[in-house]
Amino acid sequence: MRWPLNVPVLSDGVVTIRAHVPADIDAMLEMAEDPTMVRWTGIPSPHQRSMSEQFAFTIIPRGWEDGSHRGWAIEATDDDGRSRFAGNVDIRQRPIADVGFALHPWARGRGIMSRAVRLAVDWALTEGGVEIVHWRSHVGNEASLRVAHATGFTLHGLTPGMLYERGRVLDAWTGSIRFGDAPYPRIPWAGGTVLESERLRLRPFAAADVPRLVEMCNDPVSRRFLAWLPQPYTAASAEAYLNDCLWQAATGAKATWAVADRDSDELLGNIAVMDMLGLNRDHGEIGYWMHPDARGRGLATEACRTVVDHALDPDGLDRRRLSLYAAEDNPASHAIALAAGFSYYGTQRAAERLGDGSFDDLRGYELLR
Repeated sequence: MRWPLNVPVLSDGVVTIRAHVPADIDAMLEMAEDPTMVRWTGIPSPHQRSMSEQFAFTIIPRGWEDGSHRGWAIEATDDDGRSRFAGNVDIRQRPIADVGFALHPWARGRGIMSRAVRLAVDWALTEGGVEIVHWRSHVGNEASLRVAHATGFTLHGLTPGMLYERGRVLDAWTGSIRFGDAPYPRIPWAGGTVLESERLRLRPFAAADVPRLVEMCNDPVSRRFLAWLPQPYTAASAEAYLNDCLWQAATGAKATWAVADRDSDELLGNIAVMDMLGLNRDHGEIGYWMHPDARGRGLATEACRTVVDHALDPDGLDRRRLSLYAAEDNPASHAIALAAGFSYYGTQRAAERLGDGSFDDLRGYELLR
């Protein structure tokens, strides 16, 4: 067992990051065996206690000695008032570094990791000889994306084939932060607020929604007016779409909601406020589509009205102007636009490509606050 003598103890008064101690090992092993940890990281699985001990008392001390891997244990207070191990945070390499982090299940959803990452990154950029810290995660790892967003990382995008874990080449989301960057969100996370109406709950998408989303996007009517849909539309297509919605929410470009039945929570449709980072930053475009068994019941209109109210609310998305576009040959969508309070303002000729490869005129609607 090696004991590094130069691990700084850092705290913001709520979270402390410090050197690992023997009492951490049981919790580290529990964290390593957690299914969420296994899913989103390359940690060896199955895991053994000796692996956690080696990480804490050989790999990390050696990394502090040569500057290649500065790692801390995260300590925080649980609901019973006990101060206990909560996870790990690491700064790897210098002067170009990357950050890694993981939380024990008990500590998730409390903002603990954002605090720990701020402490580690601030030390790295001010005292650790680091000029830039990079973040990367599996595509779809919402928890990691939320930490990067909350701690001020500039979010760059998706890099194909950047990760290699357990024999798999994986795409990665990436971001970075430099000295002088504020360690807080650069732009608000778009959407995320659950909205309710008489019959509907507008909420984030969940994995359980994928089968209904696949049905919705393979429907002939959907395919006619959504020519960009992959053919065929598979579960992988749906998962890629939901991951993209997360990324666009984090970058403030689009707010997306699953339209669900308020009582059963069954997926009925999809609605979004798009183009929120265009030249006009107080503008947004409404887009929606519904599952075949949800059409003709006024549900799309109800969802549209609910989102419009939220989008125009200064305490919501704070949009000043909303637009909505519908193919000339889509009377249902025109009726929804008018029922939701939009006004027709003009038609673009042959501007909408349809699923069969033909082009239709495109009607434009607008709504001002």
